Amino acid sequence: MITAHTLQFLTDLHLNNNTPWFHANRPRYEQAKHELTQLCTTLIEQIATFDAPIAQLLPKDCTFRINRDIRFSANKSPYKNNLGMYFVAGGKKSPKAGYYLHIEPNNESFFGGGLYQPDPRRLAAVRQEIDYHTTEFTELLANTDFVNYFGQLSGDRLKTPPKGYAKDHPAVELLKHKDFTMFCRLTDQQVLSANFVEHCVRVFKAMKPINDFLNHAIEGVGEDLINQ
Repeated sequence: MITAHTLQFLTDLHLNNNTPWFHANRPRYEQAKHELTQLCTTLIEQIATFDAPIAQLLPKDCTFRINRDIRFSANKSPYKNNLGMYFVAGGKKSPKAGYYLHIEPNNESFFGGGLYQPDPRRLAAVRQEIDYHTTEFTELLANTDFVNYFGQLSGDRLKTPPKGYAKDHPAVELLKHKDFTMFCRLTDQQVLSANFVEHCVRVFKAMKPINDFLNHAIEGVGEDLINQ
């Protein structure tokens, strides 16, 4: 799984983020990539035990390239100083809610989940689902496992209620969300521990009820555009 080699490689890459250094250290990168692929394969198998569609994925469907897209960025560093994987039905480009793992040294690793920056139609669909099923959603957010790992929903929010919703709506603070995400930090010690896979599985299981609610809300949204 993830070893100190990978964290050290990412630390050194952060200090030497240029193409000549990367090419000179490609064998180190390949080892780190191999560790990531092994972890991804194992997590696909484990997540599929409670979220069956994940079983259809391959590591390439979940892992992200280390190269940065610098075309429109002020930061011209060519490489990311982290490794990431996203488990979601349909693969990492799917608009559905899924499970994200971010590996970055110096205790910057984290778990993420839910919907990040949904398009306007999906955002409206989630808000409608929360409006129609406020009690169900608030009960999911009060679940002990959810609270222990994530505390509350994270993500950007509006300062005022979205159009069409009253300021005294019982779920107005939830309706203000523009993202419906879950976030949980990881230490380097946790990433390198022998029970890291088990820890990942526990956290991802805690995400699943929220993901299910969000995915039910956006089911079918946008398919008319995709199929045109």
